[in-house]
Order: sequence, then structure tokens, then C-alpha cells
Amino acid sequence: MTDNTKKLNIEKIVNDLLGTIDREREREIISRRYGLFDRKETLEQIGELLGITRERVRQLEKAVVARLKTQSEQGQLPHIAEVQDIFIAKIKDLGHVARVSELSAQLTNDNSRLDQSRISFLAQLSPKLAVIDENDHFHLAVGIKDIHDEKKIKDLVGRVIDALKKIGKPATIDHVATEAGNSDTQHAEALASISKHLATLNKRWGLIKWPMVNPKNIRDKIYVILHEAGQHMHFNEIAEAIKGSDFKRKDVTTQAIHNELIKDKRFVLIGRGIYALKEWGYSKGTVADVIVSILKKKGEPMHRDDIVKEVLKSRQVKETTILLNLQGKPQFKRVAKATYSLAE
Repeated sequence: MTDNTKKLNIEKIVNDLLGTIDREREREIISRRYGLFDRKETLEQIGELLGITRERVRQLEKAVVARLKTQSEQGQLPHIAEVQDIFIAKIKDLGHVARVSELSAQLTNDNSRLDQSRISFLAQLSPKLAVIDENDHFHLAVGIKDIHDEKKIKDLVGRVIDALKKIGKPATIDHVATEAGNSDTQHAEALASISKHLATLNKRWGLIKWPMVNPKNIRDKIYVILHEAGQHMHFNEIAEAIKGSDFKRKDVTTQAIHNELIKDKRFVLIGRGIYALKEWGYSKGTVADVIVSILKKKGEPMHRDDIVKEVLKSRQVKETTILLNLQGKPQFKRVAKATYSLAE
């Protein structure tokens, strides 16, 4: 945090700005609409409180904000020039565009909801800043107008989304930036971070609907852990990996993880408590089922050593377990010394 950041007293700045509004009713409207001292309120809520219509609240809000912006452009609002310079310096550090939550984290001690609301309010009064309002597609964000305005920022975010759709799977920001035609990877990551359609996990970005970057339940988290490991794992190991992960929610029990492994078709039990991903070529079934599949594929009797070798490619079991299945299951018959085929 810079010295300028430490000197920035956002609450005092907001109070001083509100002090330039002569009428108490208008100050009340602005402070409540922008959530400067409490939660944000609707036009209806404020109208009911002040005894005026919803439409009148909207008109007064629009007029006051327009007046404040004009005063800001003319250098007549206290603190705005200093605040704007600090915002711009920090936004440049963050990739030329930033979510308000990230900007607030850099500029305030608590990064509370009130802090974020105040940061947003100050940004909207800063002539050199472009504010992206929060909606179904974007997080509340701020950019630098000299670099790109609101429309340009949204267009660039769209390019990042299109790049990921073209790649078709989670990718590093370097890969995404290259595909989007952006030579500045930090800028590309900043753009990606303000989109509600994208998510990141383990240094890879992807569409929010992709479990690999946005696991929504225990099963998705198990899938991510196994996929990242690239090899089979015991359910206890999976539980520990989830607890040590970057997932937002990772307080899950080992029993819950085991239950989900059993129920989800993406996971295959290949040994005692050991699971692998079906997409790796594993199929569900007992050791006997695997032996049947091997003998069918071969189409002729096989020596027990060869059968054991093939079974161990897809199952983490002891050799004795395989031999006991060969010798004790009715599906198999010995046709020569240590050689087996499927029973008729």
C-alpha cells in the first residue's frame, strides 16, 4: 500500500462531498441510493421515507448526480482530483481496469461493503474514469477513460470470452490473451475478472459453467482434484486435497466425499477406496468383470500371468485377488497349465 493510499480517508471525503449538496433531502437521497452509510435502498424505499413518489426520487437523484459531475469536471468538488489520481495509479497497477471490490481492497483497510460503495461513488464522480455498472454480465468495475471507455471495455471483455469459447477448455491467461489478440496478459486478466461469465481456478480461466474453474458441488471438486492430479487417488487423499485447495467452500467430510464418489458416473473404483476418472479409459466393474472383458477382447485362452498384467493396468489390487477370481469364479475355466478362458 502506497503512502497516498494510507492518507486516503474515504469516509471523510464522502462526507465533504455530501456537504456540497445544500438540501438535506437531496443529501439523504444520494447517501441512501449509493449505500454510503448503510445498505443501498430502492427508489420506493426512499420515496416512502421522504414522503415523495418513486419518480420524484429518481428525478432528484439524476439532477444531483449530474450537478456533482459538472462540478467535478470544473474542479469545484473537494478531494476529487487527488482521489482520481490515486484511483488511476492503482487501476494501472491492476491492469488498466479493475473490479471495485479489488480497488477497494487496495485502497481501504477493511474492504467492507460500505468501503466498496464509497469507492464506486467517488469513481462515478471522477471525470477521467469509466464505470461499468453491475448487471447480469459484469461485476461493478472501473477503467481509465484515456485508455478505453465503457463500451470499449465491454467489447474487449467480449473478445476474452470468445477466445475461451474457441479454446474450448480452461486455459492459462497467456493462452487466452494470445487468442484474444491482446499482448498485455495482465490487461487480459483484468478484463476477464470483471466478467460474470468467466471464472478462474488453479491459474486457469474458463467459462463459469465449466466445473474445472467453477466447481459448484462436492462432485465437481472431486473431479477437479483428480483431473489436476492426473492419477488415481484414495478417497482420504482426495479429502485432504480438497481441504488444502483454493475452493471457496472446502469444509467437507471424508464420508461425504466417499458417498459422492460412489454415486457419480465420472468416477471409477479401481481398488480398495481408490478412484480414477472414467475419461481416462477406466470402466466400472469388479475384478471378475475386468477379466471377462480382457478374455473377450483377446478371443482365445490366456496365461494367468498375462491376465494379471492386463488387469493391473486398470485395477489397483493384489495379484492374489486376481488369481482367486480366476480360480474361484464360474465365469472362468482352466484349459491348460496356468491358462484360462471364458466358461461356455
